[in-house]
Amino acid sequence: MAVNVTLCVPPQGYFAERWKESSMPSLGILYMAACLEREGIPVRTLPTHIMKWDIPDIVRYVEDEKPDIFGLTITTENRLEAFDVARAVKNARPETLVVAGGPHCVATAYDTLLHIPEVDMVVSGEAEETIVELVRAVEAGGGAKNFKKIAGLNFREDGVIVSNGPRMKIPDLNTLPMPARHLEDMSLYNFKVDVPGKGKLQAANLMTSRGCPFDCNFCATPVNWGRKVRGISPDKVIAEIEYCIEKYGAEVIWFYDDTLNYNPKRLEQICDMMIERRLDVNWFCEVRVDALERQLFDKMVMAGMYHFGFGVESANERVCRDIINKKATLQQAIDVIDWANEMNVTANPFFIFSHPTETWPEALETLRFAESLRGRAQCSMAILHVYPATALWNRAVNEGKIPKDFSWTTKDDSRIVELPEAQGRIPLYMDKLSWFQISTIIFRFSQSAMKVSLWSKIIKAVKRINSFRRFRQYFVMGLALMKLKFDNFVGGKKKDNDDSMAKPAEF
Repeated sequence: MAVNVTLCVPPQGYFAERWKESSMPSLGILYMAACLEREGIPVRTLPTHIMKWDIPDIVRYVEDEKPDIFGLTITTENRLEAFDVARAVKNARPETLVVAGGPHCVATAYDTLLHIPEVDMVVSGEAEETIVELVRAVEAGGGAKNFKKIAGLNFREDGVIVSNGPRMKIPDLNTLPMPARHLEDMSLYNFKVDVPGKGKLQAANLMTSRGCPFDCNFCATPVNWGRKVRGISPDKVIAEIEYCIEKYGAEVIWFYDDTLNYNPKRLEQICDMMIERRLDVNWFCEVRVDALERQLFDKMVMAGMYHFGFGVESANERVCRDIINKKATLQQAIDVIDWANEMNVTANPFFIFSHPTETWPEALETLRFAESLRGRAQCSMAILHVYPATALWNRAVNEGKIPKDFSWTTKDDSRIVELPEAQGRIPLYMDKLSWFQISTIIFRFSQSAMKVSLWSKIIKAVKRINSFRRFRQYFVMGLALMKLKFDNFVGGKKKDNDDSMAKPAEF
């Protein structure tokens, strides 16, 4: 029997609130679709966030098209909206297999199947091979006997959750076809980025490697992709760039790798080929500053790099070394920022606040350093998120900061702190810093970075108040904002060490 597959991005989108006017295609969905096409299996992709569809539109699609398998890609940020889609699809057409996958599902398959009965199956890990095997199993008549043969698949048998164990990571990414971009109208994404001196240019996203060899305590990349980094060969990387230029008019390439310079020699080869072929593209990437030499940096700029990101996390040596397990030094970050300014390239350092045992003076050390970069770098920040199965997750559970019975399927768990308007629906790690101090950091950083409009977020926050606890949380944030405004008004004295209002409420 022919099996029809639909792979869907939920209406809320794949990248949460990161992109507003434009968005990137989901490469995971497009890689799976390409593998299905290679096997002659009918597949459609449904980027509902770009199509401006809501749940009733998806229901009509399911009723009309009658897909046998409806796959949902889920990030931790969009999980709740994805679960709503699963419920609607299953209620509309019970015979459709609703299959969840994506980054969030690597470590949460049991939790999802336990609490969301409308999800029939969960794929953990890389799904390109799993989805093909699942289709073949359905073609063979389905049933637990066939499903149990598929590594990485989790499902129910007579109400009991069955896990087939993890699937081995794809050892050679060169065996994968290019993402099936042709299945979607790329113009709908309006994926354009502003390149200094050139304006907004058409962009395309590529992911040329998977994995991260480093062990930052908060990072989910090793959980999702593994510690061994696997990279696509430079020849294939260049071929995909040229395809995006010729087919979709790409003028900017957004490398979505966690660390593009994980192998400096490989990156040097890619840069050499871009220069030799005179590929007239600008590009963005993320790097590790402790694996970046000046010679390679200069070559990256010659090849078209105009903007790059890297993690600083904290300016305090103790926090970086003993808590985060980060080996890169603050001086290495400063050096790279200096190189960027010399070469007229945008440096984008990332900072995180509220690490385990981080004190107010240590947080201020990081905040002051970030503020000192105004005009020299484009800084980004976050309050520390707790993602599933990370070292930080284990610590938070052991410390009682995350309840042992916490479920990622619960829409509003009053036992955790989150800030959806700015940080997504993810638990925030809170230890030594009070909520007033964290709020002060958020507002001071936003003021310094000059890149975030607070009023739209404040309006969203007010609409979200549905309990006294939530009111108290935002009331404390309001106090922090008013104090900052007052300090600025009377002369810009921020009173960093004033702890008199540091703990008006705890969460």
